[in-house]
Amino acid sequence: MNLFGLAPESVTARLRSVGGDWRALNLEQSILYGAIGFCLASLLVFATVAFGERWMYRNLGLTGAYVCWTLLFILAGGGVLSRLVIGPGRLARFYALFSVAFLAYAVGWIAAYFTMQNKTGEWLGSLAGAALMGLILAWAFGALRFSLKVITVLFVANSVGYFLGDFLNNTLRGKMGMLAWGIAFGLGLGAGLGAALYFAQAPVRVRIESFR
Repeated sequence: MNLFGLAPESVTARLRSVGGDWRALNLEQSILYGAIGFCLASLLVFATVAFGERWMYRNLGLTGAYVCWTLLFILAGGGVLSRLVIGPGRLARFYALFSVAFLAYAVGWIAAYFTMQNKTGEWLGSLAGAALMGLILAWAFGALRFSLKVITVLFVANSVGYFLGDFLNNTLRGKMGMLAWGIAFGLGLGAGLGAALYFAQAPVRVRIESFR
């Protein structure tokens, strides 16, 4: 099922209809763009935690605050990362896909963490979140055979960013610690997302090259 219209056949059909050449970033460019772009999105979200966490918990409750932060990640991150998607009409399509993928990531992470509420829960959350997000991305781009590679890069990058950020937060503490966590997390997961989107679109690049 080509739900988001991002599978190879759909992308090539749109390219044929609009004509012109296509341009895609290479792996290094995708990683760099993803890291910087998602870092900015993450810094925005973590700034609301640093400066408004108490207000959000008091007025929105625990669940409402987490829902708000998830939506902010989707709104800010989806717009930035859509640049990495090949083909016309990518913004709306990727927003829809990223909403589902990031929501699954958040659910997997939160479910694992709140079940155990310790470092083991955080590691399991990172794995569960990366697995769910990676499977959804690989499936949407018609690249399930690359799903293990996509999940692996997401898990490694997400874990590095999260636990480095956790260390910085515990070291610096206060608002600066939280902002540093946001930067580290954004750079880590953003780099992973940049690589994951590149690998997931391998079938799209092959399909396009075949009719050029």
